[in-house]
Amino acid sequence: MIALARSVTALNRLMFSLAKWLVYGIVLLMLWEVLSRYLLQAPTSWAPELATLVFGPFFLLGGPYLLHLGGHVAVDIVSEKATGRPAAVLKIIGFLLAAVFGAILLWFSVPLALQSFTYGETSYSAWNPVVWPAKAFLPLAALLLVLQALAELVLISRPTEPTEPAEAA
Repeated sequence: MIALARSVTALNRLMFSLAKWLVYGIVLLMLWEVLSRYLLQAPTSWAPELATLVFGPFFLLGGPYLLHLGGHVAVDIVSEKATGRPAAVLKIIGFLLAAVFGAILLWFSVPLALQSFTYGETSYSAWNPVVWPAKAFLPLAALLLVLQALAELVLISRPTEPTEPAEAA
């Protein structure tokens, strides 16, 4: 079980490492839009929309690994004062809630992504790209979140295991 939990974390670390590079693509797209709009007097209809479509996977694929790092925003008024067994119980509850949230998100997002693919859904803008590739990242990220939450529950049972240092985004 520990090996499987570590594999899930390694997969999420890889997805995070790949997704974090998407921000540079977003910056380049927006830079191109600004230059073409103000220097060339020829604004694009596609660059802002593509940046928005790329931001979804960037945002979604970072979440599961951030769960492992403890990088999510948290209201820890109670948990920061807890030590020992109560702290462990609060962590377990948090990971269970993350798993339930991810499962609900997965349950509702799979049909939406499949429907988008089946119908060849587009954005109905001037550029009108297909949007199912961006929508497909939602169920993928939800599945990865559920798996990471379950992996954390397995890993929390082994408190003597060395933890990874926090990775900078």
